[in-house]
Amino acid sequence: MVNYAGRISVMEDEVKKLKVLTESLVNAGIISFAGGAPGKEAYPFEELREISQDLFRAGPAGYESLKYGSVNGSEELRIEIKEKLLAPRGLDTEIGNIMVTAGGIQPMNLLSQLYLDPGDNILVETPSFVHTSMIYKMFQANLIPCAMDNEGLVMEDVEEKIRKYSPKFIYTVPTFQNPTGVTMSLARRKKLAELGAEYDVMIVEDDPYREIRYSGETLPYIKSFDKSGHVILANSFSKIFSPGARLGYLVAEKEIIDRLCNVKLGTDTCTNTIAQSLCAEFFRRGYYPKHLERLCDLYRSRRDVFLKAIDETFPEGTKHTMPDGGYYTWVELPEEIDASSMKAEIAEKLNVCYGDGAIFFSEGTLEGAGRNCLRMNFSGLDEETIDTYARKLGEFFCRVKGGAR
Repeated sequence: MVNYAGRISVMEDEVKKLKVLTESLVNAGIISFAGGAPGKEAYPFEELREISQDLFRAGPAGYESLKYGSVNGSEELRIEIKEKLLAPRGLDTEIGNIMVTAGGIQPMNLLSQLYLDPGDNILVETPSFVHTSMIYKMFQANLIPCAMDNEGLVMEDVEEKIRKYSPKFIYTVPTFQNPTGVTMSLARRKKLAELGAEYDVMIVEDDPYREIRYSGETLPYIKSFDKSGHVILANSFSKIFSPGARLGYLVAEKEIIDRLCNVKLGTDTCTNTIAQSLCAEFFRRGYYPKHLERLCDLYRSRRDVFLKAIDETFPEGTKHTMPDGGYYTWVELPEEIDASSMKAEIAEKLNVCYGDGAIFFSEGTLEGAGRNCLRMNFSGLDEETIDTYARKLGEFFCRVKGGAR
């Protein structure tokens, strides 16, 4: 039998990790704190029903929705991105600097095709988003973990590793980070943009959660501080519109966008034109502000219920992040509790699954890193379910530790 490409074996470990998370999204029989999907109440069904009835008629608008589209995305959607998502957040750009992609993951694949050769180094947060790690491994890159604290990437460690490893780019989720929920501070955003320019390193700013803020101060994009063209912004509509629409976008210098279009042309020709038309019209008709307010209210309530349950029922010594938005909190149990090895038992006894903290750590971290940690998602379940099963989970861990809280 013909051998598979060598990169397939390189990425096998990340594939296994990712399957643990994605399978929880489609398993209706288990209470999942492991996934990362919007709540069922978060989808704009009524608005899309109205738009689709208007859109899918014979005529120019209907035809544009069903034909092949531009490689860099529909002009209508790029205008909405510029005017409704970027400019109000302080990032002024032209639509020629915007490219629509097939979801928020495709940008990582396209950027890898454009920039990476086997053996190249990438600096990543630790812990980091496992899906992007899988993509970088597929392109046979080396992932170099960088330290984080409650203000995001530690810039001293980043600069030291830039000098040591000469990376092609630095990957960060600066706002409500996946998996920790931590947000990078203003000072560090500025500094990271400066480091990119100083050392000629690309910064990949992956920011799919930034709109879902329900407390704290809104911070500017890292791209806002980019004076040299070294920052590429990647974003997604999955959290604010629909994950099934598979829409995302990139913002970069025109030369980079042109080259990315060449890569995309050889990948999938164009992004789904039906989804682009629906999304552009959703924003054009002014539905987004009220929709976003509803999302933030929904997730704020779920976060608060979840954190209260953790504080009241998890073992003494448990720590967790306090996210101002997004979908996740990062829970660190006492060191003696090996949550990684208990997943199957907990799923069987409690009918609950969670994000195994260990899968978010790359090579180069300490042996056993994250085994007492959980990535806990609170967006997809109602408050009653969150409270009931978070408390069951906490009580289980208390018994393992050897006594009630």
